[in-house]
Amino acid sequence: MTLRVAINGYGRIGRCVLRAAYEAGRRNGLRVVAVNDVADPATLAHLTRYDSTHGRFPGEVELAGGNLHIEGDVIELFQEPDVAALRWPEVDLVMECSGAFHDVATARLHLENGAGRVLFSQPAQSDVDITVVYGVNHEDIPADATVLSNASCTTNCIVPVLKVLDDAFGLEAGAITTIHSAMNDQPVIDSFHDSDLRKTRSAMQSIIPVDTALARGIARILPEMAGKLEARAIRVPTVNVSAMDVSLRFVRAAGADEVNDAIIRESRKLPANVLGYTREPLASCDINHDPRSAVVDLNQTREIAGLVKVFIWFDNEWAYANRMLDVAEYLHAQTS
Repeated sequence: MTLRVAINGYGRIGRCVLRAAYEAGRRNGLRVVAVNDVADPATLAHLTRYDSTHGRFPGEVELAGGNLHIEGDVIELFQEPDVAALRWPEVDLVMECSGAFHDVATARLHLENGAGRVLFSQPAQSDVDITVVYGVNHEDIPADATVLSNASCTTNCIVPVLKVLDDAFGLEAGAITTIHSAMNDQPVIDSFHDSDLRKTRSAMQSIIPVDTALARGIARILPEMAGKLEARAIRVPTVNVSAMDVSLRFVRAAGADEVNDAIIRESRKLPANVLGYTREPLASCDINHDPRSAVVDLNQTREIAGLVKVFIWFDNEWAYANRMLDVAEYLHAQTS
């Protein structure tokens, strides 16, 4: 039995989801059968073939009859801006990757228009059936869940690390700084932004502090973390790969070596590509196209006066898209 997937919104994450499905060998019975995006089909085909960040698509991509043809598969293309007017073909799961919607009401429109389930590529509203961080709580997905959130790329990165260290040493308090690559809500040159004056500035010329709800997102997955964490975010002029600089205070004292040992030990118990580590002297470009949710740089772990600092890399596009596919695979296994 094949899980039939549709993608609504074919931007950075939507395209990475489709590409990752093919690079991973169709993910054990998962197949993308439809894509909805306001761009014209020729543009969608071109953006599938060529990607400035991840390189050329590894297979043949053709446009015929207004649809994408990839390695013998036909992916139906829609250009419907109104979700209420969409009429999906038979699909088991819609991956809502537009970034424009985060509410359960919109998800229900997908359900009413032919989808079996909806998975948001963002935290979404808190009244979704479940917010999932694969490798931490995916086994808690209710069998009858129809509207799910895949959390955020930053939540998928930090939550496995925090869970491991909290289990090992007990987390008392922490501060997180996300150093994030530029995103499409920033202009290339100075331009209007409707809510944040800092985001009016050129993404390629400045380091820009932005607001983040990461601490709330973590508490949604790990309620025991509520009130223990503070987070801030900084956008930097790179096109992909981000990092998290984390300062933690534990209930039980732990040095840098003990923290690293816990990361190494527990990473082996988690599903593949959830928690990784490195001792190599890497730069951000070395993490590009890395499917792991978090890659802890063990060389950067520090301890002073009871405060432990941990540094974590993550590909905010590719790793996140792979986790969406992991969740889809798990949903498929539930119903097969």
